[in-house]
Amino acid sequence: MNHSFNVRVYGILVSAEHGVLVSDEFIRGGYFTKFPGGGLEYGEGTRECLIREWKEELNQDIEVTDHLYTTDFFQVSAFGDGRQIISIYYRVKIVSPFTVSFRDRPFDFEVLVDQAQAFRWIPLAAFSAESVTLPIDKIVAGLISA
Repeated sequence: MNHSFNVRVYGILVSAEHGVLVSDEFIRGGYFTKFPGGGLEYGEGTRECLIREWKEELNQDIEVTDHLYTTDFFQVSAFGDGRQIISIYYRVKIVSPFTVSFRDRPFDFEVLVDQAQAFRWIPLAAFSAESVTLPIDKIVAGLISA
C-alpha cells in the first residue's frame, strides 16, 4: 500500500451568465467531469499551484479569491495508486479574456487520447453533485448549488 499524499488544488468559477465551469477529461481509459486544476508541485503554495494549472490548462490568468473547501475525510485516489487525496478548492475570478473554446456536450474532445480535456459550462440551475464525477468534487458541487 502506498501511504503517501497527493495534494490537488481546484478553481471554482461561477458565472451568472454561463454557470459553473467544468473540465471533461479522459484519463487512463475513464471519463471524468471535474473542476479545473491539478496537482501541487513540491515548493509551490496552493494558490500558486492553481494559478499555474489554469495557465497551463486554459491559458487563463486568474485571481484566486476565497477558500471554499478542503477535504476533511479520508479519500484514496480514484486512479488506483493507493495514495490519499487531499483536495483544496478556491473560488477564482478571471483576469484575462478566455482563449479556449468551450464545448456544448460532455466529453466532446477534438481527439480521444489519454489526458484529453475539454471545457464546458453547466448552467447553475442544472448544476448538482451529479454533474461531477469524483467524490470530493461532489461535496463541493453541493456547496455551490446550495
